Amino acid sequence: MNIIEKYFSKYPEEKVIKWFRKICFAEAISWFLLFTAMIWIRTNHGELLPTIYIILIGNIHGLFFSLYLLLLLPSKKIFVWDDEEFVFALMAAFFPFATIWIEKKLTQKNRDQ
Repeated sequence: MNIIEKYFSKYPEEKVIKWFRKICFAEAISWFLLFTAMIWIRTNHGELLPTIYIILIGNIHGLFFSLYLLLLLPSKKIFVWDDEEFVFALMAAFFPFATIWIEKKLTQKNRDQ
């Protein structure tokens, strides 16, 4: 955890916030594309194009998922989340479109308690 905090400490908070918000949105969109790829591969079983599509989209979604998890730690510090909010943001990575909710609700610096 120290390594991640040390790495992100050289960037201004505004830049980390901007990255986190973009990654929240990108993770949700990539999940949607992955879901459509799963439907496509079920309907066109055995064809090459759906297989290539699901491999590409799966890798892209994995990248955004990993970046979301990586950016949670500096975001917790920036937005002063308590442990419950942090666990909620962590669990949001595993539910479809929940990262958009995190981006809208928990990424406000001066939100009402």
